[in-house]
Amino acid sequence: MINRTAAIAGIGATEFSKDSGRSELRLAVEAIRAALDDAGLRPADVDGLVTFTMDANSEIAVARELGAGELTFLTRIGYGGGAACAVVQQAVLAVAAGIARVVVCYRALNERSGRRFGQAHASPDADAAWHVPMGLATPAAQVAMVARRYLHEYGASTDDFGRVSVAARRHAATNPHAWFHGRPITLDEHRASRWIAEPLRLLDCCQESDGAVAVVVTSAQRARDLARPPAVIAAAAQGSGPGQFVMTSYYRPRMAALPEMGVVGGQIWAQSGYRPEEVRTAMLYDHFTPYVLLQLEELGFCGPGEARHLIADGGIELGGRLPVNPHGGQLGEAYIHGMNGIAEAVRQVRGTAANQVPGDGPVLVTAGTGVPTSGLILEPAGARP
Repeated sequence: MINRTAAIAGIGATEFSKDSGRSELRLAVEAIRAALDDAGLRPADVDGLVTFTMDANSEIAVARELGAGELTFLTRIGYGGGAACAVVQQAVLAVAAGIARVVVCYRALNERSGRRFGQAHASPDADAAWHVPMGLATPAAQVAMVARRYLHEYGASTDDFGRVSVAARRHAATNPHAWFHGRPITLDEHRASRWIAEPLRLLDCCQESDGAVAVVVTSAQRARDLARPPAVIAAAAQGSGPGQFVMTSYYRPRMAALPEMGVVGGQIWAQSGYRPEEVRTAMLYDHFTPYVLLQLEELGFCGPGEARHLIADGGIELGGRLPVNPHGGQLGEAYIHGMNGIAEAVRQVRGTAANQVPGDGPVLVTAGTGVPTSGLILEPAGARP
């Protein structure tokens, strides 16, 4: 088993903006240097690098500019935001196998000032021929199909989606690093925001951001002797469901579901030994608000169609039954393909978050849904034998 063999020893990030004014390579190196400084390590200590297949920075360019030495482990994970926790899983596997000792996971992108993921783009993927000619050419349009079916099957309303957005923006408002710091919204403002692809409104969609985040993974034993309290990786999993598609699926018997997250959930509960009710706070990938509800259901926090009851009356806000994304998530802090959620989970474990959730229970992190995805559970050192 790989659980509890490794830990996140350092985190680093650039500022989050809509126009960074510098290259993605520079952003990556800035975030990695900050993460190494946080851990009390040097660039020469790094012998592994992991990133997303969508990252524009080659590992050798990053290593050169960073001043790293010899590398013994280099790999990438596909499927966009679904890679966020899987890059950490890869680092854990490398450390546990003795292939590398210090692995940096990073993601850098100028997604607002550069290539905007929310716009339609030509795709060489043959699967695109099934939906792009019908007008489903953007992630929002594809997710809208699932969202509409969810509303139909379970009697939920678009206000239930809005409550996710309101919670995220309320948390971002008190996080100095969030793009929407000091700018909460009301449910009426969500209702008034323009349609993007019904039933999704503008405030149901995550931001487009420039920035970078990096995390340093090393053995749990070594991490205990470094500069900062380690966030032990109690579980790390990746998964894809039957009939997997991209963002939505027409091959499954049920459209209003995210079975790939169910695959991940089964693994992380088994690896960690925790149950959903023990989770102190969750960093759920919130690229679109309906998928937050679906994740709560797939991960076992509630039954199918019941997430609207869990989030009612501030259930996912600070002080609620399960605080979700106390940093503001991708809706409120920044969209760095889910990596900023991992950084926030580390802060929650350390007790240094802007919106610290009390207690010493485990912290859950998920990656992008609608695609093959991944998840983590982090805990303080010594939380479990």
